[in-house]
Amino acid sequence: MFLRHCITFSLLAVLAGCAGFGSHEALQGQGNPTQWREHKAQLTALDGWQINGKVGIRAPQDSGSGTLFWLQRQDYYDIRLSGPLGRGAARLTGRPGAVVLEVANQGRYEAPTPEALLEEQLGWRLPVSHLVWWVRGLPAPDSKSQLTLDGDSRLASLAQDGWKVEYLSYTEQNGYWLPERIKLHGEKIDVTLVIKDWQPRQLGR
Repeated sequence: MFLRHCITFSLLAVLAGCAGFGSHEALQGQGNPTQWREHKAQLTALDGWQINGKVGIRAPQDSGSGTLFWLQRQDYYDIRLSGPLGRGAARLTGRPGAVVLEVANQGRYEAPTPEALLEEQLGWRLPVSHLVWWVRGLPAPDSKSQLTLDGDSRLASLAQDGWKVEYLSYTEQNGYWLPERIKLHGEKIDVTLVIKDWQPRQLGR
């Protein structure tokens, strides 16, 4: 069902701590590596935001679209998804060690980690900590990635842990160039994210 994939997308978005980024990257494309490193350092320091947008899901048995609200405040997140025509809503909140999933008309679920919650409730194993990096146009720091840079030294695409992420457009907000339209291709599932409103914040430690 569509809601199941909405929950999956929200779980992909979970922040499992802001680890430092390492040198696991293989770079190619038109961009300048020095400019890319500067761009990456600026976005890595971005640890708070509010996003409003839309998400589309394509899978063998399910397809649909819904709205997305995502509040990030360092290690705390509040992610809300709703489907069209009142078909359901899901809210994921938490911080490292405590995650709560609330599904309309279904119940409230808790787990110490988003990975555990995903496996317990949906039976799926996915890189749930990656999208907090991908949504900023960054590779996740703790595994190998293949990056293609565009002419502005930003990500055009990346391949990481069995996923391909395409960056179709960017928008400038408060001095940050941030993804506006993203496509994610995983095993038997495609996700399109269109961000209509970016409110980035650098909160500090």
